[in-house]
Amino acid sequence: MNLLETVRRHADAHVDRFGAASTPIAGLTAIRATAPSELQFAINRPLVALVLQGRKRVSIGSTTYDFGAGESLLISADVPTVSQITSASRAAPYYSLVLELDLAMIRELNREIGASGSAGTLPVNVDPTQIEVADIAARLMALIDRPSALSVLVKQHLREMHFWLMMGKHGAAIRALGQMDSHAGRVARAVALIRDGFARPLRVHELAEAAGMSLSSFHEHFRAVTTLSPLQFQKQLRLIEARRKMVHEGLPASSAAYAVGYESITQFSREYARQFGAPPARDLRNARINAA
Repeated sequence: MNLLETVRRHADAHVDRFGAASTPIAGLTAIRATAPSELQFAINRPLVALVLQGRKRVSIGSTTYDFGAGESLLISADVPTVSQITSASRAAPYYSLVLELDLAMIRELNREIGASGSAGTLPVNVDPTQIEVADIAARLMALIDRPSALSVLVKQHLREMHFWLMMGKHGAAIRALGQMDSHAGRVARAVALIRDGFARPLRVHELAEAAGMSLSSFHEHFRAVTTLSPLQFQKQLRLIEARRKMVHEGLPASSAAYAVGYESITQFSREYARQFGAPPARDLRNARINAA
């Protein structure tokens, strides 16, 4: 059974109302859509997404990538993206397989294969899917229906997946994530702290210390890696999480705002509308209509 067939079977059986079908493999998710989607805002963790059917558009800043079946999206840094599934129908749904990259596994592989070379690439790239990556992805999905094999083989399959990605065209950017002393590796430590405590006040000097950089150097390299300042990064995380709480959990706008660290509902509503192009009330209303 090929990769599309295994992903289709799993996604059709397990997809939730938001189009995601989780798997028992940590960080691995199948995506299914039967119609073009609305714009989706995110600050993704580093990941690879293999598109198997349909088409998708992803923008970072002023750069837009339009890609489809047989191509893969690689995000090698925590960067803000705006995405949209552009080609999907009930007769021919959109299917993709997404794997969040495991930084610990990348560091482990770096020690074994070496971490030479410069990243020298954009944080978002689209290329034809590597044959080796598609092959190991199919074998990973095949393990899901074989629990005894899954428990024994999943780690080596994931290692192989990471290995082939690290040996690919943009492998240097992935390897840099696993280098503790690289700029990408240092910024990744700070990003992890922001993600873990995005609802708390931002203390940039603590982030710079965690990254082992001076304040000025930290600001420079943080923006170079993520395209945002630390404060902008935290703000977007807060707004995206607040939107998720409203749309997915049905929380009122005020409750969502307080939950992510806002003290002023007026400020939250203003920044929300600036980020998403409409006030919170519209998204909450649409979410309730779609859930009915």
